[in-house]
Amino acid sequence: MKYFNTTGRCREDRHYMLPPEPRLPEAREYIEEGSYFVVHAPRQSGKTTVLETLARALNAEGRYVAVWFSCEQVRIAQTVEAAEGQLLEILAMAAAGRIAPEFRPPCPWPDARPGNRLYEALRAWAICCPLPLVLFFDEIDSLQGDILISVLSQLRNGYQSEERDEFPYSVILCGMRDVRDYKAASGGDPSRLGTSSPFNIKVESLRLDDFTHAQVVELYEQHTEATGQKFSPEAVQRAFEATQGQPWLVNALAREITKKMRVPVSEPITDGHMDEAVERLIVARATHLDSLVARLHEPQVKRIIEPMLAGTDDTTDPAYDDDASYVRDLGLVKQGRPLQIANPIYQEVIVRVLTGHVEDRIHVDPRSFVTPQGRLDFDKILEEFVDFWRLNGEILARQQTYSEAACQLVFMGWLHRVVNGGGLIDREYAVGRGRIDLLVRWFLPDRTEQWEAVELKVHRRGRPDPTTRGLIQLDGYLNRLGLSQGTLVVFDQSCEFPSITDTNGPSGRTIILLRI
Repeated sequence: MKYFNTTGRCREDRHYMLPPEPRLPEAREYIEEGSYFVVHAPRQSGKTTVLETLARALNAEGRYVAVWFSCEQVRIAQTVEAAEGQLLEILAMAAAGRIAPEFRPPCPWPDARPGNRLYEALRAWAICCPLPLVLFFDEIDSLQGDILISVLSQLRNGYQSEERDEFPYSVILCGMRDVRDYKAASGGDPSRLGTSSPFNIKVESLRLDDFTHAQVVELYEQHTEATGQKFSPEAVQRAFEATQGQPWLVNALAREITKKMRVPVSEPITDGHMDEAVERLIVARATHLDSLVARLHEPQVKRIIEPMLAGTDDTTDPAYDDDASYVRDLGLVKQGRPLQIANPIYQEVIVRVLTGHVEDRIHVDPRSFVTPQGRLDFDKILEEFVDFWRLNGEILARQQTYSEAACQLVFMGWLHRVVNGGGLIDREYAVGRGRIDLLVRWFLPDRTEQWEAVELKVHRRGRPDPTTRGLIQLDGYLNRLGLSQGTLVVFDQSCEFPSITDTNGPSGRTIILLRI
């Protein structure tokens, strides 16, 4: 019985999976040309599955000798000499397990001085191999510093040598980051290789994209064909919205429903099931999510994520573009501009991690904010937040690592603690928005939802008061949601006495203004 895979590479005999090669259609063309190129994508995107499948297909066709291998074990090497030895040992083992004896590399590898062993070994193999040699260097960005420089330099020297036919025909470097960023991993000084890129021979950098909505449908339909259990269109749409097609998340949601929630196969999978799976995944914070969370306190990640949460624009930082490239390659933010968190699940996990210490300080019973009719008493939520802020706000804000977004994070921590268990919070934040938009969706006894829209802004000293602009922005947000009332929270550094007043937006909608 096949299942949705969330650990390691996919196997056709065990897992529901999309055909790998169509996810990287350009690769074939570049291999045919004898090009050297880069494939990159965030972790858990399916890179290894695609490359291994492509290598097997090339070998089966009989026109090339293709070998996939991982550089990850070389991570522990301390010197170039040690790294070359380990890399050649891994390569020989991979060849022994995947290709016929007549195509395998020479044994032993030829002797050569350290710093040139990889070049001489690959040259010797290409000369004795009767077919063009195609090598897939997976996890290439496991290598660092002088070791990375040496490996890339030797590959470049082989590619540029006059005896080009005496070196591997095509080389594919695969990792999390694009080759343009390898200079950072090699020490940050492009001049060490005399070029702006240590692998400037590459013809292209190919990014393995996330799944489209159609591909999510195709993947989930494999489960339907195998078991008869259908995913409703609404459930698939909810999965795509929550994941934006990130492959691991798409599989993880389906696995959560089919293996852990154990929805009977006689029942269709609904958007309600998918909502529950999303929440369970966020709370459980599996290994993939934890590995992203661990990056939040890296300086280059913080320099990108903090302005998003604060709603400010930090593009004046000289390191901004490099930081943005790094965070995109991690998969934390979307491609393109403006910078936004890659998907709602990551968005929620980031906020919950950064507000965890706030929730630990909140000693209220969430049920005390629910009316006898089952509605959320939002006026009471705001009033008690004022009291909480007076006692704890400044202390919690000072403890917040993301200091520029401290006020917003304290409020979101409060709101989540109150709403948790009876509703959900949708968040919208991105660089340059100047605000955070929140939508509280509270589940009522009659299975309808109560919606409460909130906008957060900060008035910093020396800056114009954002209230008027906030009323305009919130009015537009309410219009998009079809709501007649909303709440604007302004954290004002010059405010001595918090106040809650009623006012109106430009279109006449009622807006509760909390200035604190």
